[in-house]
Amino acid sequence: MSESLRNDGRVWVPLKPGDKRSAKEIPDNERDYYLERKYPSFGNLAPRDISSRSAKEVCDEGRGIGSSGRGVYLDFADSIKRLGEDAIRERYGNLFEMYERITGEDAYKQPMRIYPAPHYTMGGLWVDYDLQSNIPGLFVLGEANYSDHGANRLGASALMQGLADGYFVIPCTIADYLARTEPGKVTIEHEAFRQSREDMVSLTEKMLSINGNKTVTQFHNELGRIMWEHVGMSRNGKGLKTALEIIPGLRAEFWDNVKVTGKGQELNQELEKAGRVADFLEFGELMARDALERKESCGGHFREEYQTQEGEATRDDENFSYVAAWEFKGVDKAPEIHKEPLDFENVELAVRSYK
Repeated sequence: MSESLRNDGRVWVPLKPGDKRSAKEIPDNERDYYLERKYPSFGNLAPRDISSRSAKEVCDEGRGIGSSGRGVYLDFADSIKRLGEDAIRERYGNLFEMYERITGEDAYKQPMRIYPAPHYTMGGLWVDYDLQSNIPGLFVLGEANYSDHGANRLGASALMQGLADGYFVIPCTIADYLARTEPGKVTIEHEAFRQSREDMVSLTEKMLSINGNKTVTQFHNELGRIMWEHVGMSRNGKGLKTALEIIPGLRAEFWDNVKVTGKGQELNQELEKAGRVADFLEFGELMARDALERKESCGGHFREEYQTQEGEATRDDENFSYVAAWEFKGVDKAPEIHKEPLDFENVELAVRSYK
């Protein structure tokens, strides 16, 4: 649900692990409003990386709600009592209606059930104001570039950045670049274009020919579980090493046993999804490797070994103030990391606190 709901909603879980009573059966003194308890200065408005990680912590303690035990409550009872239902309906009516259509529950009368989820990978490729990378002709849009990213992403920037880049920026900037490019210099007869086309045809034929007995969705779900458990909002060295042991085997199984239905000469969403999952298998391993390399906690990256006694992130600015890129060295070969130090001339690095 929208981040804006936390403006008036209170997040809580049962105080006791394993409490399966409905929300209305749990009195206020048996509830843990954990964001307000842990971050009294920000409470329910704590940044999403903090809020999501805190939700995962209480769920891991056995205090999550719902059949999965992975949810928390977002409660509007106090706001409705203070402001009136009409005011809340005016602010969030469309979101409450959407929630009711999905769950069949009236959030005006009972708390919403929400769950923490890892948000987007922080960072991205450097771009200039034209969205062009440091490689001439390589433009990077939306989530793939760094422009609006940080420890706490801008509200809804995933959608808005994609729309802004795609609708408004790129049509102007890439057109100017193409206009300045020598006409006829790059055509479909270019060797790089020909090679790219041949590689894509070969990859499509390979995926369709495997005809295994495990669906693309099954591989996707299995990898998602590995990423959630070992490379999620909070992670540790042992879990990351486990992921790096499991993912290569899952990737090998994918190329031996995936079943992609349909044909290559038609609009085939299953084939498209297979290509994305194949990429995800590569990217998931790289994410685990990068997280293992980074021995600190900062922003959206939280290593459980690097935290204060109060559970706050412990940064290591001396050793990890750099921008890094991993170079692909070949299949089944370890990638190589390249680092560029960050020099801060106009700002001073400081540790944030939400107490």
